[in-house]
Amino acid sequence: FQQWYSSSMKVICMWLADRLDLQLHIYQLKTLIKIVKKTYRDFRLQGVLEGTLNIKAYDTVHSRLTVEEATVSVTDAGGLQGITMKDSDE
Repeated sequence: FQQWYSSSMKVICMWLADRLDLQLHIYQLKTLIKIVKKTYRDFRLQGVLEGTLNIKAYDTVHSRLTVEEATVSVTDAGGLQGITMKDSDE
């Protein structure tokens, strides 16, 4: 599970790095937020340790999606329709 999670986050991180100079479309952002949050939660429920979940790739993806989310919230009121990187547990 740890290897699967790590490789999943690295793929998303590389995809975002390839588009570093481009702003994500609203649908890309919504989809990525759902994928990243669900992946994190599911692997946490499967017993993957926090140290493995919070790898550098996840931190990079989380930071990028948070910035993109903030940009959309300023430029497009209501564009994300309640989808946010903030965990409901917080």
